[in-house]
Amino acid sequence: MIDLIDWINGALWDVLLIVVLSGMGIYLSIRLNFIQFRKFGESFKKTFGSISLKGDKASAEEGMTSFQSLATSISAQIGTGNLAGVATAMVSGGPGAVFWMWLSAILGMAIIYAEATLAQYYRTTEKGHLVGGPVYYIQAAFQGRLGKVIAALFSVLLIFALGFMGNMVQANSVGHAVSTAFGISPWITGIVMAIMALIVFIGGVERIASVTEKIVPLMALFFTIASFIVIIMNIENVPASFEMIFVGAFNPDAVLGGILGVSIQQAIRFGISRGLFTHEAGMGSTPHAHALARVKHPSEQGLVAMMGVFIDTIVLLPMTVLVILTTGVLDGATTGIELTQLAYAQVFGNWGSIIVAISIFFFAFSTIIGWYFFGQANVKYLFGKGAIPIYSLLVAIFIAIGSGLHVELVWSLADLFNGLMVLPNIISIFLLTNVVVKITKDYDLPLSQQQYQNTYTKK
Repeated sequence: MIDLIDWINGALWDVLLIVVLSGMGIYLSIRLNFIQFRKFGESFKKTFGSISLKGDKASAEEGMTSFQSLATSISAQIGTGNLAGVATAMVSGGPGAVFWMWLSAILGMAIIYAEATLAQYYRTTEKGHLVGGPVYYIQAAFQGRLGKVIAALFSVLLIFALGFMGNMVQANSVGHAVSTAFGISPWITGIVMAIMALIVFIGGVERIASVTEKIVPLMALFFTIASFIVIIMNIENVPASFEMIFVGAFNPDAVLGGILGVSIQQAIRFGISRGLFTHEAGMGSTPHAHALARVKHPSEQGLVAMMGVFIDTIVLLPMTVLVILTTGVLDGATTGIELTQLAYAQVFGNWGSIIVAISIFFFAFSTIIGWYFFGQANVKYLFGKGAIPIYSLLVAIFIAIGSGLHVELVWSLADLFNGLMVLPNIISIFLLTNVVVKITKDYDLPLSQQQYQNTYTKK
């Protein structure tokens, strides 16, 4: 099964998705006048100017605050990709893969801006509840029956990619991390996580928003402090670590004496695929949260969404990268979360495995909540509100099962479904680029001249 899935992934990731994602990032950057750079200051201000651990309550009828939407989005973005995903990327693609992860994030900021803006623009109200996400702008991109078919296909792919396979990846990394740190069976950890997740799921959008807006800032702070300690203890190795990243991006054999045996193509392939897994720009996942934000103009939430990619991949991901490279544990024999734990153990000893286990638990649990939320929106779209309890139970079962599966199979399945759901989402954004450009130009006007309320508001 692994061989078959890897063959399909090879067809998807070795050329097709690299070209599609990179090309779309470049295209949108040009069409939007490199919005990720020219609006970066405003993006930062809008994100952190309204930060709160106790904001207004979210509701299915009125949506969330802008920060709650971002927190829900980041809760999905900051997961095992930041701890386990980057480790597997460096083993499979060498340290140079990190360079391509960063590049994919810079281009991804333009893509996720477009996703969030379109999600805001095409959101609607159904039976008194605010709803939105890629299925609504997919139907706008592809008119008539074709649009409904492609939207339904996307929904099915997302439910499997995130709700089922993706959450198996999260549980798998937690199970192995807890087993290494405490000797607890991954199956037990999986069952405990499944029960905890069900408790949050039952609370609906209100509880999901409440949990994520509190857990995301705290877990990011804990992880950053622990990482800084390791990096400072090995500060003399930081310049060499950056050299390995930039040299390895174009000449992998020159890094670590060539012991990893990777090519430039592998560095690019695993950098972009793992980059997508961690920042999710182009996947069509985070727009579900951004669609529900209470903002005056669609572009406002687009700018906030950009900061989510920046925080995840440009700020937090390098922490794990530098911890692994400065401690010198990258040898090609150890991979996944075990490699990350080994790196932290170089400074903290046995406590290193415990620190990573705690971090991965909160990172993964927050991602499980976010991905469940994204899947739930599509279950509701396909089958109605009555199917949500069944979906909740199935997600919990996949969490429990995923904790004890073979790590290679789990990651391969995640890559497969992540790759498949990118295609309808990216094609739709391409077809609606003129809409994004028009909305952005309106936002760029002085406040007194903006015509958004009269021109673009959708009923």
